[in-house]
Amino acid sequence: MAVLFGLHHPSYTFAGVPDDRLFDRVVENAQAAEKAGFDLFTVMDHFYQIRGIGPETEPMLEAYATLAAVAARTSRIKLSTLVTGVTYRNPALLVKEVTTLDIISKGRAVLGIGAAWNEDEHLGYGFEYPPIGRRMDRLHEAVQIAKLMFTEERPSFTGEFYRIERALNVPRPIQKGGPKILIGGGGERRTLRILAEHGDIGHWFGAPVEELKRKKGVFEEHCAEVGRDPSQVLLTLGIGLAIVENEKQGKAVLDALPAERRATSRAVTPEQAAEFLRPFIDAGFGGFTFNNTVLPTVEAIGLAGEMIKMVRGSSVAV
Repeated sequence: MAVLFGLHHPSYTFAGVPDDRLFDRVVENAQAAEKAGFDLFTVMDHFYQIRGIGPETEPMLEAYATLAAVAARTSRIKLSTLVTGVTYRNPALLVKEVTTLDIISKGRAVLGIGAAWNEDEHLGYGFEYPPIGRRMDRLHEAVQIAKLMFTEERPSFTGEFYRIERALNVPRPIQKGGPKILIGGGGERRTLRILAEHGDIGHWFGAPVEELKRKKGVFEEHCAEVGRDPSQVLLTLGIGLAIVENEKQGKAVLDALPAERRATSRAVTPEQAAEFLRPFIDAGFGGFTFNNTVLPTVEAIGLAGEMIKMVRGSSVAV
């Protein structure tokens, strides 16, 4: 299986772009990513901008309306949130939204989901913000409901927090078995257990390769306990690489990042990026996502396409 590459779109702030042109700029990025060979285009499921990207007053579009509109302007690239907060929507409604995205995109939807964390927007929008353990319980129930509604005609489920009763999900998803379920987060006790039981794709923050190998070992232990072959789950990483032509360009991109994000990012050429990813691929990580904050222009996205070709030209299979 070829290495998966995703362009993640956490920022809707573009210099000189007014609100009525904002979505057009998003489409330009998505189309550039598709042309460059990216496999996945993702947006945040947030209502306020988050720390590490920018001030909370920066523009933020609703995720599923945005993805549906992008689906109508692209043809190949898969589409997902990275990731939906389980507390923001009733899970059956979320399944209907993702199924609708699958219909609109002709089978390109992915269900990205996690336990949610941004308390400020919960308070602002009046959403309940339970303790992390209870959010994890909700996540566990939500992914079970998703799998049932993707695969069964009239499923029922009764949990502590959610229930469905002979729920209809018509039209059915285009993808056989429904969209893949991507679970974001690397919590070793609960998140990785839920991933082992119910996920198709895991997405973790980048870290030193030895630490990631240790975490992968924990995940594999969970798989053994639930009787799951870990090779059935694609493990992906968020990578803070700005891909540039030269040092001057790299400095400009890094200088534009918030200080905390700058500390974990680096600017590299396509050749250097391909070399940087090699140890992670060798360790069994099969996908990487790049933020539009480090690939801020369509030209930068195109340059990342050169790196994608280099990686896929290797003999490494994942």
